Parts: sequence; C-alpha cells; structure tokens
Amino acid sequence: MKRLSSAVAGLLFSANVFAVAQHYVRQDGGHVQHMKINKVGDEISVEVDVDFEPVGSVDEGKRPCSHTISGNAEKIADNELVLKKQVESEARYCELKIHLKGDAAVIEQSKDCGYFLGTYCKFGSEGKPLLLVK
Repeated sequence: MKRLSSAVAGLLFSANVFAVAQHYVRQDGGHVQHMKINKVGDEISVEVDVDFEPVGSVDEGKRPCSHTISGNAEKIADNELVLKKQVESEARYCELKIHLKGDAAVIEQSKDCGYFLGTYCKFGSEGKPLLLVK
C-alpha cells in the first residue's frame, strides 16, 4: 500500500512539474482581454475571454458584452498557435491565430468569430499586444 501511494504521489508530482500556465492581458478603453495558455507535455490549451463596457461618449449606444472561447490549440511554429472552434449548430469555425513574441502575444481572429460574439466584443487584439503577467 505504501509503495502504491508513493508511486501515485510521484506520478502526480512529475506531471505537475511539466505543466506551464501563462496569462496575458490587454486593456484598450472599454475592452479587456485575457488569455491563458496551459502547456502540459505536448498538449496546449488556450482560453481567451473578452469583456466590453462602454466608456463615455466614444461608446455611446453600445451595449456591454462578455465572451469566452477555449479549447486545444495546435502549435504551427515555435511562436504561433491556432485555436479553432466550431460555431454551435453551424458549419462555421472561429479561428484564433496567436503570435507569441517574448513577453507579448497578438491575436488575429477569423471573420466567422463574429458568430460567437455578435456584439462589440473582439477576440482579436487588432495588432496590439497582450502583455504577459509575471
């Protein structure tokens, strides 16, 4: 019994040693974007959430929104990931291309991501970087 307990504890410890989580954040006016990248072995999962709250006369008439997309990402290159999610009950896919550059990340979204969002929220960072939280 002691050997089994030691073996299980050793496996749990060794699996956690190779787990890495990175958080990136960007705020632009009323938009706040957060991205979490989890790496466990060769598996990479990504979660991107965006919140929008209208600010002053610039965003007059716009409604607040909040959306999240997550799933397993494919590593395309050393500094590029792609997250692809199917729009529920549609043949459309929202694709996020994530470009990692040192302590920053830039997200590009496909046009079909609008079916996930439907409002002023954007998963894409419009060429502006999300900064790594240290």
